[in-house]
Amino acid sequence: MDFDNTERTELSELGEFGLIKHLTQYIVTEQESTIKGVGDDAAVIDNGNLQTVVSTDMLVEGVHFDLSYVPLKHLGYKSVVVNLSDIYAMNATPKQIVVSIAISSRFSLEAIEELYAGMMLACKKYNVDMVGGDTTSNLSGLVINITAIGAAEKEAIVYRNGAKEGNLLCVSGDLGGAYMGLQILEREKAVFKENPKIQPDLEGKDYIIERQLKPEARKDIIQILKDLDIQPTSLIDVSDGLSSEILHLCTQSKVGVELYEEKIPIDPLTFDTAREFNLDPTLCALSGGEDYELLFTVDLSHYEKLKNSMDISIIGHITNEAKGCLMVAKAGSVHELKAQGWNALMKG
Repeated sequence: MDFDNTERTELSELGEFGLIKHLTQYIVTEQESTIKGVGDDAAVIDNGNLQTVVSTDMLVEGVHFDLSYVPLKHLGYKSVVVNLSDIYAMNATPKQIVVSIAISSRFSLEAIEELYAGMMLACKKYNVDMVGGDTTSNLSGLVINITAIGAAEKEAIVYRNGAKEGNLLCVSGDLGGAYMGLQILEREKAVFKENPKIQPDLEGKDYIIERQLKPEARKDIIQILKDLDIQPTSLIDVSDGLSSEILHLCTQSKVGVELYEEKIPIDPLTFDTAREFNLDPTLCALSGGEDYELLFTVDLSHYEKLKNSMDISIIGHITNEAKGCLMVAKAGSVHELKAQGWNALMKG
């Protein structure tokens, strides 16, 4: 591989997704057992009757988390869950994780024990084994890297590229809560910096703060779909904001979409908190990120099964690629859907 670069390019010019695309454009798989490499929520490896599904994620202090308000136990739990979410986003079942951390001397043994206690709590809840890993020193901060390994029957795996014209676009849960939880935490951090004697004002915000600090992977949605005898045509988890994930599905499936703003599920607390911050609740749902809900498409024939679901919302439908990716606003106007998304390289 030769990138043949002679001039310096700032990473900020590419952004997170641009960097990923640039670094992976020359990757060629050689092994017959490699069914899916880069470009989806997890890699897929053929092991006979079952496909192995692998995903990895790195969390860096100061970029992905701030220890001034993130408890280490919560961080450990979240670091596992965000990886398991990628396995569920392939319609697969996570089985094992491998954990690697880089730590500086400012962390005590007790602090790292707190981190791992959170990880083990997540493993217990999701019935996943921690089967190995690595630890190394780091000159500053904390870095956590987790690889999740799952399995599924070949016919059960769902990719991002299977959406078809006429499919329904669906999402689990509600959106924007994690982003608004982050706004609350950042606000209280700023207040504390100004006056350390003032206690954080988190009253009544429990739900959205938990959405940020202790998210859950939607294992239950995968089971609900199985119980309803529905296999999605495409599937992705909402880690970078609804608009980014919809565009991922559409780009890889070579389709367009009509998203209806009024159908986007937003919890009342998320809505009200966004207004407190003079933010548009819809924009928070579209671009906030870290909700870890599941976004998927299904055949129109499944409408009757899903229309009354308490935790699945039908938010649009798939169109011809030529029509583009559009959002129909509550007022009826039509706008191009853009990915402003959660850009980790630009955060912090």
